[in-house]
Formats: sequence, C-alpha cells, structure tokens
Amino acid sequence: MRFKTLLLAAALATALPLTVQAKTFRWSRSVDISTWDIHTQNVGVNNTMHGAVYDTLVEYNSKTFKPEPSLATEWKLIKPTQLRLTLRRGVKFSDGSEFTADDAKFSLERAKSKSSNFAVYTQGIDRVEKVDAYTIDIHSELPNPVLVNQLTELRIMSKAWAEKNKSVEPKDIKTKDETFAHRNALGTGPYQLKQWTPDQRVVLEPNPHWWGKGKYPTNLTEIVYTPIKADATRTAALLSGEIDFVIDPSLQDLARIKQTPNLQVLEGPEYRTIFLGLDQFREELPGSDVKGKNPLKDLRVRKALYQAIDIQSIQRVVLRGLAQPTGTLIANQVNGWTKKADVRYPYDPKAAQKLLADAGYPNGFEVDFACSAGRYINDEQLCQAITSHWAKVGVKAKLRSLPFATYFPMIQRNEASIYLLGWGVPTFDAFYSLQSLVRSPGAGGDGNFNLGRFSDPQMDALIERVKKETDAPTRNALIEQALIKEHELVSHIPLYNQVIPWAGSKKVEIIHRADNRIDWRYLKVN
Repeated sequence: MRFKTLLLAAALATALPLTVQAKTFRWSRSVDISTWDIHTQNVGVNNTMHGAVYDTLVEYNSKTFKPEPSLATEWKLIKPTQLRLTLRRGVKFSDGSEFTADDAKFSLERAKSKSSNFAVYTQGIDRVEKVDAYTIDIHSELPNPVLVNQLTELRIMSKAWAEKNKSVEPKDIKTKDETFAHRNALGTGPYQLKQWTPDQRVVLEPNPHWWGKGKYPTNLTEIVYTPIKADATRTAALLSGEIDFVIDPSLQDLARIKQTPNLQVLEGPEYRTIFLGLDQFREELPGSDVKGKNPLKDLRVRKALYQAIDIQSIQRVVLRGLAQPTGTLIANQVNGWTKKADVRYPYDPKAAQKLLADAGYPNGFEVDFACSAGRYINDEQLCQAITSHWAKVGVKAKLRSLPFATYFPMIQRNEASIYLLGWGVPTFDAFYSLQSLVRSPGAGGDGNFNLGRFSDPQMDALIERVKKETDAPTRNALIEQALIKEHELVSHIPLYNQVIPWAGSKKVEIIHRADNRIDWRYLKVN
C-alpha cells in the first residue's frame, strides 16, 4: 500500500476494520531524545516522541493544522482575558489513575517554572483556575490571539505522580541534575514508555487505558526507536527491512530508496527556518584573534557574513534542491509572512570584503562557529560550506560540530560565538519567532532562544505591540514591520526553509506533517 495522507477523525475511525492485526513499528533518526521531561527542552526531536505518550489539551488537525479537541473537548472566551476549557471525562493515565482539572492546572503551571523551556508557550497564562473537576479557566492580563495554538505544545502530566516522584519542577537542561521525570514518563497518550536506553533504544507499548482507543486507527503493539547517527547505516537498515521508517533519510540516498519497490519517499515543506545566530553581547569573543572588542556587534560585519554566503550553491549542492532560500525568520505557512519581508541580501563576496574593510577588518578575523551534527538535513555539510564561503572573504571560522545531546545545552549556555539553529513555529504565528529569537532576553519566554543576545529597544517595543494587538490586520502590519526591521539590523542570518523527505516501507500508513512530527493517533502498519 502506498504512503498516503489519511482522512481524519471520525471518517477514519469508522472505516477501520475491527480485525486489524496490530504490528511493531521500527523507526529511526540520526539523534536520540535528550529527556523524557515534557517541560525541560523545547526541541522537535523530544516533542515528537513525547507526543506518543503525553497528550495536550488541544491538538492540531494533521491535515489543516487547525486546533481540535484532545484532552479539552471545547473552549470558549468568557471574556477577552479569560479562556474556559471543558476537559474530557473518563480519561486515565497509563497507570489507571484519573485525569482531572488538577492535572491540567498543575501541568500548565509547571510549564511556567523557571527551569522550564516552555515559557514561550505560557505567554498569556497569568493564572490557571480550577472551576470544577473537569473545567479550568486560563486568565491573562492581556488578550492573547494565539493562546489556543500555544496549548498544542503544553503536554499534561499527572500531578500526583510528579509529587510522588519529586518531579514537581522540570529538570534544568543546562545542568546534569536529574529528576525522576527525566528518565520516566506517565501520560494519557496512545502509548506508554517501556524502556529508554539513551543513544541506543526507546521502546513504547500501548497505553491500556487510552481514551482514544476505537476513535483513531493506530494499531501498533510496539514502537521501537533506534537512533542511528550514520546516514549510510540508517539507509542500510531501511533497505534491509531492519527498520520500517526513517524521518531524516540522507539526501544522497533518496534516489536509491525511491527505486526500491517496497519503499517510498514522502516530501513536503516544513515550517522550520534554518539560520545562524551571532553573539552580539560579549565585549570580546572567546577564541577570536580580535582583542578588546566584538566584531559581531558591528552591523557591517554581520551583513558581510550574510553576503558572503552563496545560498544558491548550498541549495543546489549541499541540500540537493530540498530547501527554500529565505530572507526572513519565518516560513510562508506561518501567519505574518509577507513577500515584502522575505527578501535576501544578495550574495556578493566583493561587497562583503568592502564591508569588512570599512568595519576595520580588511584581512578578516578568526571566530568560533558551532554546528549541530545530525539534527538538521546535512547540517555538518552546510556548516562546512559556509566556512569555506567565509574563508574567501578572509573570515576564518573555527568550526566545531557537536552531537544533539551536547550541542543544544551548550548553545543555551551562550557558549558559541556563531551557531546554527533551526526554528519551527508550532503556533503557526510569527509572534512565537519574534518573541523567542529577536526580543531581548527576559521573563515569560522573551528571548528564550535569542542565544546571541541581540537587543534593540525599538524592536522590543514593536514585538510588545504585536503581543497586545487583537485586531488581525493591524497585528499583521506590525509583524511585517518587525520582520523588515529585523532584516535591516541583521539580528540573525536567515538561510532557508527546510523541505522534509520521509522514507519508509509501503506497509506504513503515515501523515506527512509540516511540523516534521509523527501523528501517533493515525500511524498504522499493515
């Protein structure tokens, strides 16, 4: 059977034969998850796996990406700053304990904790009130037009389980300290955690108490995840039938996979933008040959680095066409994107050299450049290409590539002068990116991934206006203004939006999603 985009909800459930034989789903990607704590680290690798075990109050429809009920069956505004959610009755955690408003309230408050990396999703959640056992109200000081979208990323944990296991506060990803929730899990989702051996194997099994049984068609008796770093090894495992699915197949192997009769490739644009961040905070960059000042604070230098990158060559050679070059920090699926804001500075090495000379660096300079290894499509090759482009204008980037598990904590400790990052937009709204990446670091998720610590008061004021504005046309005009200003200031160097290929056996039925995640509710093996 071909890979296919499935119809959703009731249509699928009613069409499902009652005698479907359940199967094991064996899959892989290049990196392992870094934690099972659902509020510790906001990265797609973790969020994808967590979604099999932990539910959210609101879920996205995998075809339309419109919010639809999950643990909350309905929601309505009591007033512009008060959202009421009615919770699903009869839901149990995988240990058989009942899900109630206490768990929902606890989980939303836990996501706001100091050690949580999910504060960006709690923007507009000032207070959670338990109305009764199956109703909560979310109160905010200001109206938040994307609050329901944000709830799609806030997973629900058992309050009693967290208290019993001393996991009331999320693990701090920046430290080596662990909580019980780091290696263990208890959710209401379709599957439960059976085993996690870091960097080797994750095994999930069906949640016997799942509320969605019979409503959704997933039919798996076991999920086995094996992280395989080497591209060739992952491909060989897929071709041999050792695994059924690869979420990040190597580009050089796609043609071979497409020609294999029992395999198929599914491709589609992702909502993720790949970009470079630059340290604009330190007075002197560690490891640089420039002493007493930070060249990355100079707009001319940032623009020079931008214009020295041959993005068309990267698209053609490194990414084999699976990229959409961009001049902005959001993909075109995201609310607020406009052509006016999506304009790249042209590739121009001579202009880059002149900008460097004008800034006082006619011979260039040395700079640290950190890159992830295996997190994004051909990320190491991408960083190597950029390093060679910069070398042509005199900038000597000292490239260091790190595996996912150590790379993200490192850049979150602000230990990189220039770093690679890919940013998806789970809310499908530009405010998420502007607040996380561009706004000055502060409380409530502000600048939580502004790891270069770029800061501009006028930009902060613009983003604050976006947060407060409820009139859609006015709000989108403010977003456009902010994106154009970001372009002018070169707070980051945007590169491209990813086009994502998935590869797997034709016996697997799966929905290819713009957020590059598996919808476990609809996953089947025939």
